[in-house]
Parts: sequence; structure tokens; C-alpha cells
Amino acid sequence: MLTLPAPAKLNLILRILGRRPDGYHELQTLFQILDYGDSLEFSLLDDGSIRVDAGTLDVPEQDNLVYRAALLLRQNMQWQNKSLPGADIRLSKKLPHGGGIGGGSSDAATTLLGLNYLWQCHLSIDTLAELGRQLGADIPVFVRGHTAWAEGVGEKLTPLCTEKRHYLVLAPGCQVSTAKIFSDSRLTRDSDAITLAALREGQLNETPLSSKKLEAFSGNDCQELVESLYPEVRDAREWLQQFAPAQLTGTGGCVFAAFETEQAARSALVRLPRKWQGFVAAGVQTSPTHQQLAKLTSSN
Repeated sequence: MLTLPAPAKLNLILRILGRRPDGYHELQTLFQILDYGDSLEFSLLDDGSIRVDAGTLDVPEQDNLVYRAALLLRQNMQWQNKSLPGADIRLSKKLPHGGGIGGGSSDAATTLLGLNYLWQCHLSIDTLAELGRQLGADIPVFVRGHTAWAEGVGEKLTPLCTEKRHYLVLAPGCQVSTAKIFSDSRLTRDSDAITLAALREGQLNETPLSSKKLEAFSGNDCQELVESLYPEVRDAREWLQQFAPAQLTGTGGCVFAAFETEQAARSALVRLPRKWQGFVAAGVQTSPTHQQLAKLTSSN
């Protein structure tokens, strides 16, 4: 048996530069990995089957990214004529569905990483990231496991170190459809590109990006459209704005604000209206999933 976390992420910056001929969008974003998320429990099965218990998550099995990731990994290994046992996977959800904090993508990435270890596939991170990319644009950042600057459709990743901050994340209770947002004609698609050099200006490469620098470049091109379609997202952000600058993450429903200390974030959380859910998490440079797998590998 193996139990691994599937951490959340925030998009501290999200700029949409244009639409590509294939329908996808060119974007720039800064993925911040958090120390909070879902959990997956893996057990081997002798009959070769793949079973997923997703608890209260109401998603058909064929659409469940955990199941699809396990199946894709198995199919990839079959090309190598490697016989594999089955897997029973139990998913414990903390992250809201459609929240823009990477719940499904992170679950899929942890499935690839966990079964690669448990099935002894010995696939490289590059190979696992490519498998993940076939299922979703956000999955590679979780497979690689580092807070990172991303370009292209989100697959061109450069690890970045950010100054440690604590985040209060609010879920206003609505599921935002990424497809709906990206297909809307009102979406901003002509933002100016920025560069890593601009982000790092005045700082040494090994120095964490400062909070002031992050706030200077922060923003989300999807926020205005999401708030017009889902007023409850706007209401949550405006409430959070009284404590610290707040913004939307990804294309989901969650909004967040950064605080210098955990205590400051929790002081705001205790005042949260009951109609919303929220959690406090710290930004980390390396995914908790990778940290735990590194401990397992070193102890074997």
C-alpha cells in the first residue's frame, strides 16, 4: 500500500497572449505549488484490474482523470511487453471540483508518479510528464513537482523559487467550466508577453522572487470574464480584498490572497462567511508528492 498527497496550485500570474491555430491558447503563468491538497491511496491487485474509489466525487469512471492516468500508464507499459499487476486507488478529496486549483490534474499526476513507483515502471519524469500532457495541460507541472514559470499552453516549464508566503484560498461554491471560459469571445487574448528577465530584474537568479515583485506582475486575464459569468466569484474576491490583494486562480472558481504569516491568513479565515469554504496553505518550491517519494526511494 502507498499513500501520497496531490497538492493544490495557484496561478499567481496568468496572461493569455493569443489563440493558436489548433484552438489552444498561448499563455504565460506562474504556478505556485501549495502544501495542501487531496490524498490518494494505492494498493496492488492480483487480477490486473484498475479500480478507482473517488468517494463523493460524482464523475463517470471514463472521465475520471485518476482512472485515465492509470490506464494510460498501463497502456504505455504494454508497448514494452511488461506485465503489470492491477491497482485499487482510493481518492480522498479536499480540493473543490472546478476550483482552478488543479485538483483533478494533481490527482492524475500523483497517480502517474505513484503507480510508476509501485509498479516499478522506472519511467523518467520527462516520460511521465509527456503522458500527463496527453490528459491535461496542467498535469506536467505536478508531475515535475516544482513551482514554475510556464509558457506555451503551460507545458514549457522553468522552475522558480518564490519568497515563502501563506495563502488564504476561498471556494465560493460554483464550478467554473474551463472550456466555457476559453471559448467565450469576450476573453482577453492579447496581453503583452513578459519575460523571466523582467520578473527577475534587480534580483540574483538564486534569490527567491520577492512578494513585491510578484504583486507588481500579478493578475489573471480570465478574472473579469469569470466574475461576469459567476457573480459569486466576484463577491468572494471582494470580501477577501479587505485583508490583502485578492485575485482569481486559473480558470476556476477559487480566489486567493497572500499573507506574510500563517497567523495573518488564519485570522482572516476565522471571519469567513459560512456560505463559503476556505483553507490556508503555504507556498512550497517542491511538491509534497515528490518529497514523500524521495523519502521512500532513499529508504529502500
